[in-house]
Amino acid sequence: MTAALRAARSGLSVLVVEKAPTFGGSAARSGAGIWIPNNQVILAAGVPDTPAKAAAYLAAVVDGDVPTAKQQAFLDNGPPMIAFVMANSPLRFRYMDGYSDYYPELPGGIARGRSIEPDLFDGKLLGAELAHLNPAYLPTPAGLTVFSADYKWLNLSLVNAKGTAVAAECVARYTAAVLAGKTPLTMGQALAGALRAGLAAAGVPVWLDTPLTDLQVDAGGRVTGVVVTRDGVATGVTATRGVLVAAGGFEHNLAMRLAYQRQPIGVDWTVGAKENTGDGIRAGLRAGAATDLLDDAWWGPAIPLPGEPYFCLAERTLPGSILVNSAGQRFVNEAAPYSDVVHVMYDKNGVTPDIPAWLIFDQNYRNRYLFRDVAPALPFPDSWYSSGAVVRDLTLGGLAGRIGVPAAALSATVARFNGFARTGRDTDFHRGDSAYDHYYTDPAVVPNSCLAPLWLPPFYACKIVPGDLGTKGGLRTDPRARVLRADGSVIPGLYAAGNSSAAVMGHSYAGAGSTIGPAMTFGYIAAGELASAAAGSLGSPAGGGAR
Repeated sequence: MTAALRAARSGLSVLVVEKAPTFGGSAARSGAGIWIPNNQVILAAGVPDTPAKAAAYLAAVVDGDVPTAKQQAFLDNGPPMIAFVMANSPLRFRYMDGYSDYYPELPGGIARGRSIEPDLFDGKLLGAELAHLNPAYLPTPAGLTVFSADYKWLNLSLVNAKGTAVAAECVARYTAAVLAGKTPLTMGQALAGALRAGLAAAGVPVWLDTPLTDLQVDAGGRVTGVVVTRDGVATGVTATRGVLVAAGGFEHNLAMRLAYQRQPIGVDWTVGAKENTGDGIRAGLRAGAATDLLDDAWWGPAIPLPGEPYFCLAERTLPGSILVNSAGQRFVNEAAPYSDVVHVMYDKNGVTPDIPAWLIFDQNYRNRYLFRDVAPALPFPDSWYSSGAVVRDLTLGGLAGRIGVPAAALSATVARFNGFARTGRDTDFHRGDSAYDHYYTDPAVVPNSCLAPLWLPPFYACKIVPGDLGTKGGLRTDPRARVLRADGSVIPGLYAAGNSSAAVMGHSYAGAGSTIGPAMTFGYIAAGELASAAAGSLGSPAGGGAR
């Protein structure tokens, strides 16, 4: 949508083609953090960012996995992209103050963070199109208007004065919006909704329920359009200047995941949009494209709850919880960036199996903190227990028996961790050493807000599997978002962005919004390339974000 908006505002005729019956994809389902260094929102908030700092930090995070020129293209075009969408759509942003870069100790890292998120958007501006907005992954509780940055405090609303105040603010915000006649949307709903409103104002058609069948390629290897299925009929769409594939990844394509990624893997462990089956990537492969990073994903520990997995953020970071493997031992810093935790799970699984791992906590933890959408002290749904995703027992030994780990080892692990909680130093995995570790924690817990003992029965164990927000490997692109062949030559007329392309973050993850920020930026870059192309007519579509 960002690319289509820029192409349209550059005078091109544009069509967006969408496989799903809804628009917004995984972005609409998400918290919609956006990581863009040096953007006008964070600079206005006084964040001490500079181009040099951002370049040093991204280079340290990526660690040679992505060409420097592509990194620089992202850094150079991110800020003007943010300015462009604000000028050409109802989309506005808020600074996620305090949401640290994921590696703030690296050169150029900022502990205060560089991430932004959408401000409140009035869904009524979409008119009838509001009904076609892809629903959120976790619907906002009735009567609240919640921003991503609020969740840190809502988790603590029972035990922290600021948490209580933020909860009250969420209620007041919702009430004020409704009294003003608005349908308040935040997070991914606001992002997708506001961009869709921008497209409507620019006269850009969006074809829903229209899956991509293939790319049209001429005898010289140039992409000249797409073939889609529209109303059950194969339909060709000519794109004189080019086609942008911005169709998400292949997280729901089991054959691709088995072919390219480490095992075990499950398509039912991802929270990506269900339509993301790699259609755009496979079409690019047929056109001769090279690929990168197909082995990787935007990983995160997930609890395989019945119906849909739960991507576990705060719960493994809050004090009083630990992750253990099949030997009943800790194996990772539980508060580390979520992608890193899953990389460790795969790296160590062949030695001491940790897939599934188990998140262990006690009733004291349950009494204090929100867990997913279950309020403190309230019982978990029976279905969580009957599915095997959650286990409970009055003793650690009994719990160990229920999850199949050695009882003596689990008891020793908890005892050792409790010692760390008393001293405030995790000498095994250094939980709490990084500023990032403390984002989803409890400031009332001292001397280390990441560490609290497990002591009050009953004890709980949640099954943890390698979940993800989507895959991050795809078509190889250059700094201009042009798709490349294996020999480095450009496939004329073909561009890619988002999870259909290989991520500019390489195998790492710079901060909250490292998926959406680059996706929007390289879409913006592609549209600029399409607009500046020397050949073609303004009367033909500039391309489609076809799945």
